[in-house]
Amino acid sequence: MSDRALRSIAIIGGGTAGWMAAAALARVLGTHNVAITLVESEEIGTVGVGEATIPPIQAFNALLGIDEDAFVKATMGSFKLGIEFVDWLRPGTRYFHPFGVYGTDIGAVPFEGLWHRLRTQGLADPLEAYSICAQAAKDGRFMRPLADGGNTPLHRIGYAFHFDASLYARFLRTHAEAAGVVRREGRVVDVALRAADGFVEAVTLASGARIEADLFVDCSGFRSLLLGETLGTGFEDWSHWLPNDRAIAVPTVSNGPPTPFTRSTARAAGWQWRIPLQHRTGNGYVFSSAHLSEDEATATLLANLDGEPLADPRTLRFRTGRRDAFWVRNCVGLGLSSGFLEPLESTSIHLIQAGIARLLEMLPNRDFEAADIRRYNRLMTAEYDSIRDFIILHFHATERADTPYWDHVRTMAVPETLAERIRIYQATGRVFRESDDLFSKTSWLAVMDGQGLRAEGFDPLAASLSVDDARTRLARIAAVTAAAAARMPPHAEFIARHCAGAIASRT
Repeated sequence: MSDRALRSIAIIGGGTAGWMAAAALARVLGTHNVAITLVESEEIGTVGVGEATIPPIQAFNALLGIDEDAFVKATMGSFKLGIEFVDWLRPGTRYFHPFGVYGTDIGAVPFEGLWHRLRTQGLADPLEAYSICAQAAKDGRFMRPLADGGNTPLHRIGYAFHFDASLYARFLRTHAEAAGVVRREGRVVDVALRAADGFVEAVTLASGARIEADLFVDCSGFRSLLLGETLGTGFEDWSHWLPNDRAIAVPTVSNGPPTPFTRSTARAAGWQWRIPLQHRTGNGYVFSSAHLSEDEATATLLANLDGEPLADPRTLRFRTGRRDAFWVRNCVGLGLSSGFLEPLESTSIHLIQAGIARLLEMLPNRDFEAADIRRYNRLMTAEYDSIRDFIILHFHATERADTPYWDHVRTMAVPETLAERIRIYQATGRVFRESDDLFSKTSWLAVMDGQGLRAEGFDPLAASLSVDDARTRLARIAAVTAAAAARMPPHAEFIARHCAGAIASRT
């Protein structure tokens, strides 16, 4: 070990972000040469509602060496094949954003090019017919992809998880502490900066204990105690594009087997989530307080539940946007302390994961190379901005004008990066993924089509096949996809066989 290597890391805050960071750092670095301390206070609590995730979380679990069945069982989780969007284009409509892929490319000809070409002639099925995830979700089925599935849809099943966030943090805490992470109970009352360079030197707890470290990881939530309050890092507010700033959350009794998908239903001033777990269902109404009061939002949510409430509704308040920098001096912000994008596409945990992965990639020594910090901030900024555009697309590309809220988001100016994607799609039907984009071509195509955008043309490469050949190929893809989905077991049966957890108390 270099004599300039890190000797100690302090993580300020627990919850999902803190324990994800602790578990990953301990797994990769060990704690023999780097002491890892996590500080959290039971007085403060965490934002712990039912969580939905996206497929990259599988890579995080693999990094930690987590057994997937044990993880799902411990968190009372279920599996997720995508998101169903209800009433987003206009009331009475629905579409599905699946994980995985649509169809298969034909040599150099992209699937979506053929689909757009035939669609203009009324010869193509809806997109969902070409996605095994969409077909399985519709029928309530799930299985993991077959390792030896070959060139079949059963080899290309994309999935993620629903789980109880508080149970997930507890599960990670067990892993982290077993790996040597030391948890310190206490509320931070003071942060000391080094006089010479303004680096964070130590935090002091209410008990008077002083904790020093070489690297500090700020997981203090919306307060952003280190990155925001102490180091004064600015915040880029995106509420003019994403006006939702409140959520009312309430768990309910499950009214049937858990569905293998998240549901998002558009409401008058926002949208309602439904996240099925093994022991309950998570629900919430994300809305704009400029267009709806908390009392009205609560009444709307309670009137649109499909099970008995298990607790009183609680309000979460937030502001969409990101910090001007994610790594400042010897402090890295993760989770809510670094920014927030509303949970429409379940990206919160992914952004924590991305921040951890890049920190490990650019792990500093005690000299804290400025070029590494600049690169980290540049990559994380691009990640947030790309996800921001994808989320804005859902609100902006709509035919709804039935309330002031929907009229506002439908007619507002959007970032030029998003406007360019829309122009390209409308002209040629092309969707694309920049090198570091989180969301795939499948995701962009699902939402652009589902939200009513229509392409005037199609990719010229699709003209290389005759109409009859193209039609035969797409029909074959749809038939194989439907047959493969029918082979999958019911979702509830898969859980019962592999990862059923003990049913928790209804208190």
